[in-house]
Amino acid sequence: MIVAFSLSPSGGAPAGSLDPDAHGDSVHDAVAAAVRVVRDSGLPNRTSSMFTEIEGEWDEVMAVVKAATEAVGAFGSRVSLVLKADIRPGRTGELTGKVDRLEAALDA
Repeated sequence: MIVAFSLSPSGGAPAGSLDPDAHGDSVHDAVAAAVRVVRDSGLPNRTSSMFTEIEGEWDEVMAVVKAATEAVGAFGSRVSLVLKADIRPGRTGELTGKVDRLEAALDA
């Protein structure tokens, strides 16, 4: 499966958790904590400006999403999670395969 997800902390951040002077209301430190968890998982992944995508089996992907959510939780009293999943049993390499097929169709 491929999961695309986005996390953001809110509410009552512990002192020093967010740097309001860095980029206004930026949550880059919290997002970095989540992305670090994803990258340390060893599962295929990529991060864009809006989402992080991760590929693997259901249990391993969801465990990483949970751990990333917990990492963001350290930056506020609430965490917002947006998640979209492409569940396709028996397929691997789709994180790049889907994009490769799209690019081939655009080149045709």
